[in-house]
Amino acid sequence: MNDLVLWACVLGPALLAEGLLARYEVLAYSAGWRAPTTELPSGMPYARGAAADSPPAAYLVYLDGIGKRRVRDTRDGGQLVKAVIAGAPELRVLGQVQPYSPLADPLAERPVWAWLRRHAGLLLFLHNVMQVFVAADHRYRPLHNRAVGCQIATQLRLAGYQPDSGIPVVLLSYSGGAQVATSAVDELHTQLRSPLVLITLGGFHNGADDLTHAEHLHRLTSASDRIERVGTWIFPQRWRLFRRSGWNRARRAGKITVHRLAPATHLGPRSYISPEGRLPDGRSYLDRTTDTVIALIRAHHSATAATDTPVPGRT
Repeated sequence: MNDLVLWACVLGPALLAEGLLARYEVLAYSAGWRAPTTELPSGMPYARGAAADSPPAAYLVYLDGIGKRRVRDTRDGGQLVKAVIAGAPELRVLGQVQPYSPLADPLAERPVWAWLRRHAGLLLFLHNVMQVFVAADHRYRPLHNRAVGCQIATQLRLAGYQPDSGIPVVLLSYSGGAQVATSAVDELHTQLRSPLVLITLGGFHNGADDLTHAEHLHRLTSASDRIERVGTWIFPQRWRLFRRSGWNRARRAGKITVHRLAPATHLGPRSYISPEGRLPDGRSYLDRTTDTVIALIRAHHSATAATDTPVPGRT
């Protein structure tokens, strides 16, 4: 009982502080008090994979889960991004976007948070969790959507993307990164007018954002993923009852395809991106997820190319 009281005393003020800080970043961006960060650490490219001197098959932006704290790190040490680059060299891949900071400010690089990382690492995760809920809050959603959409668009331009080029942009998101991906659709369409494809991996999002300007959303999920399932329960816009939500309109329009990756879990040795866990066919969970992502992107590229190819005899 004493332990519960202690945790309540610690987490209560922490959650309050995190909620205020998350809202501050959105308001600071909207009011122009601070400009978003665009520079990357010395020696770090804006994109990896296909060379910048020729058009790639697609640009892929990876939006990590709540473990994302700085430009370089991801929850899996960058293994998913590396595996996609190795398996699909025709893609240009961006993994540096800060999905939980409207100001594109790496959390772990801030002096206060550097200290907290050593002494109270849990608060780093609480910060990103609160950002997900701020992004889902209807009061702040328009401001947050514009901020993260602008951040992604800026990073794509710096990586060589040309607006109106027709080259697809793929938003690959893990867990809470799905909230960022769905919220960025309208701003990316406005700024880049690019074909947009979303791939959510254990996606945790509220389903409220308009997906009209997304060509398709591929939902990679598993019956064993309890965290993703919680997201479908707690956000009413994901319920079929709310027919006019962005998610349900997209579903009725045939824009959402579900891909089952059973028996993968959200976290742990059997997670979608685990290199240790093995499937009956001998592949790791990471291998299967990588193969699925690449196959979806290539199928979309092939379908688009076939549509754009002139048919003899037609004008």
